[in-house]
Amino acid sequence: MISFKGAQFPKEVILFAVFFYVRYTVSYRDLEEILAERGVEVDHATLNRWVAKYSPLIAANARRRKASTDRSWRMDETYIRVKREWVYLYRAVDKFGKTLDFMLSKRRNKPAATRFFARALEMNGLPRKIVIDRSGANTAGITAINRMLKSFGCPIPIEMIRIKYLNNMVEQDHRTIKKRIRPILGFKSFSSASATLEGIEVADMIRKGQLMAGLCPFAQFAALAA
Repeated sequence: MISFKGAQFPKEVILFAVFFYVRYTVSYRDLEEILAERGVEVDHATLNRWVAKYSPLIAANARRRKASTDRSWRMDETYIRVKREWVYLYRAVDKFGKTLDFMLSKRRNKPAATRFFARALEMNGLPRKIVIDRSGANTAGITAINRMLKSFGCPIPIEMIRIKYLNNMVEQDHRTIKKRIRPILGFKSFSSASATLEGIEVADMIRKGQLMAGLCPFAQFAALAA
């Protein structure tokens, strides 16, 4: 359970604000105005702190509680601007487009790819195959993971497929995330970017029906804090 102890606003208000921001294309000042029209006076800087604090906690619960996914994966990374510099959002979906995992990284290299694959395996189990583009870093990352699996006694390595057109699904899936962050016009810090993107990914998982069927989107988001 996520603690809201010491918060000056009710839990429901905080969760509504965080969900509204990560789900819809609004700025913090827009959200400040929307809440004020509903009788809730809260500063946009406070809204920013709520998203930074609670989004990663909710995302961690979403990773654990999401529905099972297929063992055929599609993995790719996309660019995100932070303080006028480009960083990399690693993302993986299964062959049906269901979100597997996501990770923001300052580097696009073998250690970053290996770290992402290791975390994705921890949260989703062992895939049968992973489709990637021709990135050398991602190739090296999967190779490193297969070496680790072999050392743990796993007899069958993960099949690696390097065919770009087969990766169109995850590349298309990037668009939903990019559409949401476009109005932000760049993040001020890496930690803020990472937290916000985690919340956006959770909202997208809810849209895809990966969490609690039968509940409205906000109820699903709020349930992840319980």
